[in-house]
Amino acid sequence: MIERPDGVKIGACFIAGIILVSLLSRLARAFELRVTSVTLDGMAERFVRDMASRRMRFIANEPDMRDIAEYRDKIEQIRQDNDVPGQDDFVFVEVTVTDPSEFEAGLTVRGDVLHGRYRVLTLESSSVLNALAALLLYVRDSTGRTPHIYFEWTEGGPFANFLRFFLFGQGEVAPVTREVLREAEPDRERRPRAHVG
Repeated sequence: MIERPDGVKIGACFIAGIILVSLLSRLARAFELRVTSVTLDGMAERFVRDMASRRMRFIANEPDMRDIAEYRDKIEQIRQDNDVPGQDDFVFVEVTVTDPSEFEAGLTVRGDVLHGRYRVLTLESSSVLNALAALLLYVRDSTGRTPHIYFEWTEGGPFANFLRFFLFGQGEVAPVTREVLREAEPDRERRPRAHVG
């Protein structure tokens, strides 16, 4: 090997080529909508029907304690960050990541009322941003209204967050959800609105 390293060089080139093609493939698929179908239970359908008569506002929420303070504080923060009037109401959307290696799957949405007042749509998916984008597009198509979703900024630098998303599927959910929506719906007028505050 030391005297004739040609085989090692050729092997290293093949390995580098495979890694490069894999990374490019992952980058190309990062913005694809990979949900095959969306199914809402009775309560979730009722939430969507109820919102269809006015502005449809969703809050993307990472479930922590799921106590009353979490939901109350989140609504107050979204109202302040985005200057939303006090009379407008929201529906929370919470996504639990199941099997991140699953490429395509259907999305089942369950509606719950927590603490007697907070409406929450619960989803299970292999990708948070794909689940959110698919839900928004489904709501738009089924109601004819443009839904709005509100996010928090992810702390940290944008490049580091993008790398976390790219490598591990965590990080910049808000801007990447917007990009998935942009790819799925090129018409800006029909595209669901993503707000980051």
